[in-house]
Amino acid sequence: MYAVKRPPVIKTQPESVTVFSTEDFVMNCEASGNPSPIFRWAKDGEDFDPGSDPELKVSESSGSFAFYTLSNTMDTLNKYKGKYVCYASNELGTAVSNEAILNTDGKSTSTTHKKVDETADEGKSFILKCNPPQSSMEPIIHWMDLRLRHIDLSKRVMAGKDGNLYFANLESSDSRDDYTCNVQYLATRTILAKEPTSLKVTQSNSVLRNRRPQMMRPTGHHSTYHALRGQTLDLECIVEGLPTPEVSWMRRDGELSETRTTKDMFDRRLRFTNISESDGGEYQCIAENSQGNTKHIYMLTVEAAPYWIKEPVSQLYAPGETVRLDCQADGIPSPIISWTINGVPISVDKDPRRTLTASGSLILEDVNFGDTAIYQCRASNKHGTILTNTNVYVIELPPQILTDDGNTYAYTEGQKALLECETFGSPKPKVICWKYSVSDTHMLRDIVTLANFIYYLYLLQLVSALYCLLSSADRTVILSPPQALKVRAGERAIFTCLDIFISENKEDHFGNHERMIMLVSHLFIGVGNEELVGKDDRPDPPILLQISDPKDRTVTLSWTPGDDHNGPVTEYVVEFEDHRSNESVWKMLARVSGNKERAVLSLWPFMSYRFRIIAINDVGKSDPSKPSGIYNTPAEAPDNNPKDVKSESIEPNTLVISWKKMNKTEVHGPGFKYCVQWRQAVGGGPDWHEKNVTEPPFRVDNVGNFSAYEIKVQAFNEIGRGPEPDTVIGYSGEDVPLEAPMDVGVEIINSTTIKVTWAPIDKDTVRGHLLGYKIHYTRKVHRSHHRGRRAQELESTVVVKTEPNEKKKVISDLRPFSNYTLKVTVYNIKGEGPFSEALPFETPEGVPGPPLTLTLDSPSETEMTLHWTPPGQPNGVLIGYLLQYQQSEHVSISTLPANLSVGENAVNFSWVPEKRRRNVGFQIQYRNKNGIIFTLILTEMQPSFATQGWFIGVVSAIGLLLLILLILCFIKRSKGGKYSVKDKEEGPMDSEARPMKDETFGEYSDLEEKRTASQPSLCEKSKLYSEDNLDFNGSSAMTTELNMDESLASQISRPSGGPEGYHGLPENAPLNPTTCSPATNGVPNSVTILD
Repeated sequence: MYAVKRPPVIKTQPESVTVFSTEDFVMNCEASGNPSPIFRWAKDGEDFDPGSDPELKVSESSGSFAFYTLSNTMDTLNKYKGKYVCYASNELGTAVSNEAILNTDGKSTSTTHKKVDETADEGKSFILKCNPPQSSMEPIIHWMDLRLRHIDLSKRVMAGKDGNLYFANLESSDSRDDYTCNVQYLATRTILAKEPTSLKVTQSNSVLRNRRPQMMRPTGHHSTYHALRGQTLDLECIVEGLPTPEVSWMRRDGELSETRTTKDMFDRRLRFTNISESDGGEYQCIAENSQGNTKHIYMLTVEAAPYWIKEPVSQLYAPGETVRLDCQADGIPSPIISWTINGVPISVDKDPRRTLTASGSLILEDVNFGDTAIYQCRASNKHGTILTNTNVYVIELPPQILTDDGNTYAYTEGQKALLECETFGSPKPKVICWKYSVSDTHMLRDIVTLANFIYYLYLLQLVSALYCLLSSADRTVILSPPQALKVRAGERAIFTCLDIFISENKEDHFGNHERMIMLVSHLFIGVGNEELVGKDDRPDPPILLQISDPKDRTVTLSWTPGDDHNGPVTEYVVEFEDHRSNESVWKMLARVSGNKERAVLSLWPFMSYRFRIIAINDVGKSDPSKPSGIYNTPAEAPDNNPKDVKSESIEPNTLVISWKKMNKTEVHGPGFKYCVQWRQAVGGGPDWHEKNVTEPPFRVDNVGNFSAYEIKVQAFNEIGRGPEPDTVIGYSGEDVPLEAPMDVGVEIINSTTIKVTWAPIDKDTVRGHLLGYKIHYTRKVHRSHHRGRRAQELESTVVVKTEPNEKKKVISDLRPFSNYTLKVTVYNIKGEGPFSEALPFETPEGVPGPPLTLTLDSPSETEMTLHWTPPGQPNGVLIGYLLQYQQSEHVSISTLPANLSVGENAVNFSWVPEKRRRNVGFQIQYRNKNGIIFTLILTEMQPSFATQGWFIGVVSAIGLLLLILLILCFIKRSKGGKYSVKDKEEGPMDSEARPMKDETFGEYSDLEEKRTASQPSLCEKSKLYSEDNLDFNGSSAMTTELNMDESLASQISRPSGGPEGYHGLPENAPLNPTTCSPATNGVPNSVTILD
């Protein structure tokens, strides 16, 4: 049996591989064909024979060829790295495989590391390093503890793709000694464990300070990424801050793709799956918390390895025919198309019958049997190479009809009839004519009139014929077809159809022919669903984009609409990309109404356009159409000049000219540059200095400080210059001012407020834009506020800023009774000039603050020692203290001031309370030399049970009973013996039985003088009480301490006229300054001066 010859076809392509062990080194190639193909190999473009290498083993069978290594060491495999190509040949040609790249990479091994101990403060950010071994494989990182449990990841704790563990802010719970980085390589089935890392978080005793977000990975504000079409890419945004920031993503030049992008790792990672050229552009990560935000911009460029748009088709050809093999590929950058025959490059120059077109097609004219071969179309760019094999078989075969005979086709009236006729042969058979058996002159027109006839098909060089039977029997005529409806899912849909059924050529038993006509009406009622109505969906993208009618700046783009899926297209969006640009970014060019299929587009000069179209209906947008071909517009001179021309000079003696960089659509031609021109605004002459640059900014040196210049920037290219630019005024860089303000003066307004004045500065000495004046004043701290002792220490300097046009400034909140020094400077953007001459001034005395503490010692119920400390802010020289008291609320209130000297910090006093009135409240006042008095009220003394009436009655009754018993005893003794009463009466009287004399207010007994020294009596009515009444609430002493409240003191204070306030006191009054003696009894008279 004769076997048909077939050219070789590669069935199994050799695959690129990275070898990690000797077992991974295998190259395999399989092909089919008749006769069986013969294999050969090439390595890096040169012939390579695996069978001649003693270290390689070849496995060859019918249709397959493989080789692998016999070595057991990885070192011997390095020489086999390279690009391999498999060739399969037989007598009809040679098929060529794709390139297979072999790389070697030893298994990664962990290096020995010492255990690392890390310490960090709570609230701070921190990074634990992993440092995985270098490898061509991308590792998978697992952070675990020694029990192989994963470290919990969160918005605060993140694992980066670089393997590091990132802490946005540390917490005390992060302290542990077993952070372990495990590196996994899937290809080698290897996991490497690093040495554990110890992290100790030091707790802070203070409140943690919040921080605004900052980038941890990537760093800075911009980063650039490159990806290949079809790959998976991750953009990371790992940030630190306190509180933990929230992260969001956006695309700056379009919308994020919902189908190809996902957010992962707590929104810190934006993942692109099956990335495409349309994903190229600018993306932004925004991290924010309560303290602010930070942003990072990712410039994503998507390029593409070559991929096929149109592949040539294998076919049979007859001698003399013209063969056209169309081969179109796309990629970024655009691939280069090349052709080979049986693996050998085509030489067009040697054979004029062969032509290569600009689009990549190969044309073979007047082919013969020698052109039978396998042709390879190869598309290459920097990202790779693809190859396709096409069989050209030049042969002569007689024509054959492959369609079966006797096929019957039934059609209704008015329809088109399609009679199939499949043929085979080389050259390709041509159908000459269709004929039917009744008349050779009739053509196929009306199915009704030509029914029930046999048709014959005659082919060139074919003796036999193909016949078909076309019949038109009983037929149905539709009078009213159903109308198209559009309903929502779930609604009723009603379709009506009115038709007539005609049955002809019916013969009855009498031999008569008759025609039967039946009128039928059909009614169909259904519920709208996807099968009945069709589901509304996004439209399909337009197809077959055509560019026509090109002009200087316009072109006509036409297209064929895609399926609208029951949703009429409302609008088309035409987008473009510049093929010359390295950025594969699609931008909107025009919007076209949905009922149109073409648009006239306005273009920019010197652009390489590719167009695509997006259809829009009520449901949404279609996917973009396939891009059109490339259309290049001619170059022209620029239409305009750059905008926002200005001076941004910072450094002294320099002029920095900046402007807004022009868009690529405004370049209009090759060799685009900017012409920068400048000259002095005053005294510079008519000539301009100029310089051609490619981008802003432009710097000019040695131009003086803060000098005015006229500047302008003009755009030009190789075709010509733009319009004449406008002139703007700019200044060279500023420098610090030369002089200080003059005539600085200070006017004292009160103890806390001053007014500072100065003379305006000469603006020529400012050497920049005058921003204002700064007033620096420093207070000298007083260590003592007593006369004759005043040590001083400087406090920190306070700075007050003013506006440029101000000549005076009122400054408040100064400290009374303080020495200050004041200086004034002028400042601009570069800083401050020299200080003016230091001007000292002193604020007058002010109201003193309250005493810091007040302590009460009460040895008994009728005496008290009062201690106090001087005020913390005397605000002047203290001249004394004012002590006041008032009686219980049950009697009329009266205050008796006592003037005490500065050196005193304690006073002793006693009193005799009224009967049943023992609760006494106290006040102390202090004043400065201006006579202003402040009063502080002390808490009242709580009464003891000894002052209660019932207790006094019980004690009196007991005393009366004792007295009666004593009298009875004396009477009994007098009856029992003699007793000289007169002797007793004449003898010395016991001091305890001595009657008490009435004493006036302020007089003291000898015993009282000895015991209390200078204690004054504070009650108007003095009475003696028995020893039993001295028990003060069960305790012999009570101590009360009170810290003065300045606000309370100020609320109850009242001014006094100084010493005149004591008029009305008798000269011998104990609280009169002239009669009050200093306290002794061990109480210190000196006072501790507190700042």
